[in-house]
Amino acid sequence: MAWTAMSTHAQTNNHGGKPIIEIFTNFHTGMYEYNDDRGFEMDRSYLGYQYQINNELSIKSVFDVGMPKATANDYERLAYIKHAHIKWQRDNWTIHAGLIPSLLFNTQDKTWGYRYIMQSVQGEYKFGSSADLGVSAAYKITDWLEADAIIANGEGYKKIQQADGLLYGLGTTLKAPNGLMLRLYANINEAADNNGSNIVNYAMLAEYKTEKLWIGAEYTIAQNLKHIADNNKTGLSAYVSAQVAENTNVFVRFDKLTSLNNLYNDNETGVIIGSQFKIGKHIYLAPNFRLYFDDNTNETPNKYMFYLSSKFSL
Repeated sequence: MAWTAMSTHAQTNNHGGKPIIEIFTNFHTGMYEYNDDRGFEMDRSYLGYQYQINNELSIKSVFDVGMPKATANDYERLAYIKHAHIKWQRDNWTIHAGLIPSLLFNTQDKTWGYRYIMQSVQGEYKFGSSADLGVSAAYKITDWLEADAIIANGEGYKKIQQADGLLYGLGTTLKAPNGLMLRLYANINEAADNNGSNIVNYAMLAEYKTEKLWIGAEYTIAQNLKHIADNNKTGLSAYVSAQVAENTNVFVRFDKLTSLNNLYNDNETGVIIGSQFKIGKHIYLAPNFRLYFDDNTNETPNKYMFYLSSKFSL
């Protein structure tokens, strides 16, 4: 990368860099039986830098400081390298190499549009990782059709090649001129030994978007999660968002998670209703209500939560 940067820098002066800073925080409080579940949280911080070497080549590195992880009676905040990759664009090709965004739900996160409030269904319910070590390529076949592929370790950005096996993925995106977008994606994540089963993911996304309105629906299937045979689950998510004023949006989202064999007891319905206010150039505030219904048993009370989510983005 250093050799490439020096050689291309001599060819052109079209270069420059910028810092990457994103901080997600919230205040939340439960209601009724969950009234004691309240407090302030720093959900995530992204700190990094992006440098444009020339018209075709750029590099990016981002640290991800995530939610605290419970360890005995204490808590610790963990930091990871989330992205560390080179990006090359020429004509209809775009190639990423290094610790790169995965293709499983990168488009879904952008379509949903409120990552700081909640991840898309794949990330929220752990269908796969948002970044991995490998290489991906996308090719724009026409103005309305694009294909992409990825080869990666398959262990995410927190575990880099601790076991054998690779992840192979293929996707295609169809963009109609009327604002409709369709995406299909599938991958297979090889098991590290003969006792495990290959993980298979299928993801489907449909989006309709205008200047002030966007509607999305996505469905994902995961088979043999954690390389355990028949540990399958599905996730359905549908959402609508509208711009009601210059700096104000409203949104509604519905999630349905189903564990097909109840191995991890993941059967849940969730609804989120809220609004987003943009304050100045860098600050977003989003009051939102969340309702969770446990579909496994009638004995677990429904969970009602209020969140005031915020994002600072530079």
